[in-house]
Amino acid sequence: MVTTLYLIRHGATEGSETKRYKGSIDVPLSENGQRQMEQVAKYLNRPYKSDTAYNGLNAVYTSPLSRALKSAEIIAEPHGLNPIVIEGLRERSFGIWEGMTFTEIKEKYPQEFEAWAGNPLRYSPIDGESTIEVRERAISALNKIIDNHNCNGIQDAGYRIQDKKNHESCIMKLASSSSIAVVAHGGVNRIILCHIMGIPLENIFRIEQDFAAVNIIEFWEKYPVVKLLNGAACG
Repeated sequence: MVTTLYLIRHGATEGSETKRYKGSIDVPLSENGQRQMEQVAKYLNRPYKSDTAYNGLNAVYTSPLSRALKSAEIIAEPHGLNPIVIEGLRERSFGIWEGMTFTEIKEKYPQEFEAWAGNPLRYSPIDGESTIEVRERAISALNKIIDNHNCNGIQDAGYRIQDKKNHESCIMKLASSSSIAVVAHGGVNRIILCHIMGIPLENIFRIEQDFAAVNIIEFWEKYPVVKLLNGAACG
């Protein structure tokens, strides 16, 4: 049985043009971001060209941050679903650096910046997370989704069902199909894609993830095949 995963980055956010480290700051989608996600929803509401058995999404999982949750709600609505929130998909926390630009961090925290540059995977900003720490929770979340997407034992696996009706609908639909969407963030998506493709984590920024990016991965049992990377549903 093939499970098709649509790994999606949320749409553009308010103030995204300033290129500040948002991380765990809960910024909303911009109007443009909502339009982007409406285009993604249209894209996911029609059959994927190589998947003749596609009958729509069976479940939508999301980070709890509002920019991802709103994106997931837009995607899920045409399929009669509510998103399932997973804490492990939350974007990396940059601690005291959040809300700052790259230049501001370098100027205000020169010693910490040098430590980060010297060990970018393991260094954690004060009150923040390292890339390694984010990988641990993000890959754990991904594995639970792939292993448990039939909805049996979801609550025991650490998922939060938004309502009972959606849980029952999820059980019925997933019993006969296997197309799921995960809506997360640029950093989390890159980590997941590095893991899936066997790319060393130090090469994480060789993978681009634009706002509203769509990545398609088919899992043959547990063997993943990447069908689309950083795809654009709009334009």
